[in-house]
Amino acid sequence: MVTQSEENYLKTIYHLGKQGVEAVSTNAIAEQMETKASSVTDMVKKLAEKDLANYVKYQGVSLTKVGRLTAASVIRKHRLWEVFLVNKLKFSWDEVHEVAEQLEHIKSEQLIDKLDEFLDFPKVDPHGDAIPDKEGNFAKISKKLLSECASGEEGIFVGVKDSSASFLQYLDKQHISLGDKIKILHREEFDQSVEIMVNSSLLNISQKTATNIYLQQK
Repeated sequence: MVTQSEENYLKTIYHLGKQGVEAVSTNAIAEQMETKASSVTDMVKKLAEKDLANYVKYQGVSLTKVGRLTAASVIRKHRLWEVFLVNKLKFSWDEVHEVAEQLEHIKSEQLIDKLDEFLDFPKVDPHGDAIPDKEGNFAKISKKLLSECASGEEGIFVGVKDSSASFLQYLDKQHISLGDKIKILHREEFDQSVEIMVNSSLLNISQKTATNIYLQQK
């Protein structure tokens, strides 16, 4: 049985290590989880004993196949619950992360399979992140940061790099939503701010905003 704390560590290593394949340092894990490096070392040793992680002192931590599947399962639950909360219970997209953090640790695979079916097998969550299937496979989504697009390029807003409540609330205030058509009109040389057309509305956004919006181009 994998504990809730262990699942949180697996998920963090999974994200930091490109789906857990690459080794990450205990310091990086500690920074991400806001804990002490010594606590991380104790935990990764436990994960290694359960054959969930590979840990070599001074070389970092990666996940075993079982560890990657476990982490992907937690992520799948989290993102399915976010879809449910937004689509069925009418939560806003900036409200669901904390609730899904609690629901992602439910153990019943039958419940999650039923939830997936009830939601008609969604491929992405409300923030545009891909939802893995039961085998831990992600559908590939071709996307590009708005900050990397040249003037004249356009695409559909399909996801965010920063899913914090403050950024999502900012996008709501600017009336920028997933599915919107965005065209890059001009990039200011001085501060790299960007003039964009969102559907039929003109907006000016900062470089910071541009580096957190993903577009899918045709």
